[in-house]
Amino acid sequence: MSGLVAFEHAEEILSQLGQVSMSDSTIWRHTDAWGTRCQAVEAAQCAIATALPPRGEIVRGESRQRTDMGVAMDGAMVPIRKEGWKELKTGCVFEIEVRLTPDKASGELLELAHAVRNSYVAHLGGPEAFGQQVWSEARRRQFAQAHDTIVVGDGAVWVWNLAREHFYDSRQVVDWYHATQHLSGAAQALHGEGTPAAQQWFKQHETMLFQGHANRLAVQLRAEAAVHPAAAEVLRREAGYFADHQRRMQYMELREDGFPIGSGMVESGCKQFRQRFSGPGMQWSRPGIERLLPIRAAIMSHRFDQLWKSTHTSPLN
Repeated sequence: MSGLVAFEHAEEILSQLGQVSMSDSTIWRHTDAWGTRCQAVEAAQCAIATALPPRGEIVRGESRQRTDMGVAMDGAMVPIRKEGWKELKTGCVFEIEVRLTPDKASGELLELAHAVRNSYVAHLGGPEAFGQQVWSEARRRQFAQAHDTIVVGDGAVWVWNLAREHFYDSRQVVDWYHATQHLSGAAQALHGEGTPAAQQWFKQHETMLFQGHANRLAVQLRAEAAVHPAAAEVLRREAGYFADHQRRMQYMELREDGFPIGSGMVESGCKQFRQRFSGPGMQWSRPGIERLLPIRAAIMSHRFDQLWKSTHTSPLN
């Protein structure tokens, strides 16, 4: 209950539906205690997953699994008492399923990749521990034995550093929405926010971006910066973004190969974590939120029963 709703709401639900009288402070104390045990289970599973053999000795395709899989990483902001808003690094491990999907523009049915059977992890802290946590979950899901794999992220440096360390033989893609946001920024710098000229420029160059010509786009933006001094700083910055990530922006090729080009799966995870931890008036202690994180993640991943079996020890009769 505490992983789903605020402690006071859990008290109401238990009282009204379960006829169980328990104060929100008692619920918090129980959750705090069980959360500590869940943390220990999670740490043990991570230690097992990161033990030998090392990543490079696992040969892809050894198992029966022929499913394509992916990992996506992002961050969500949560309020920590005496620290302010801090980034909760969020990871999603998923399988890829291609199915007929109506195109939003034309309504035509297209074969598009979807992230399915998503599982989530989260870490309040630096990327190193988070990377181990994501790799632990990926290995639990037999990621290394998948037929082909992909890493999805935005332009954050820490995402691609972790991809290089733990998922170096996976294909990489910058989320399409983030890429188009940068394209929109360039259009507005050139022609003004919301103007017809900006919209026209964006549509013309959106096709170029989708076709995998991010490097050409970077060259063009640098040329525009030379003749538009007022917008030069923005244009050079966006040019650098597209040049740095051009190998991760092969959108048409990735879609044709049956891979997702968006990060909706991890953005959904971020939203679900925020729903529980960033409600009105919420302020968490760092230990308090860390003890509840594995419970929330297990619920979101549809494997709370599995976590509970690993955590719970029945009392002696």
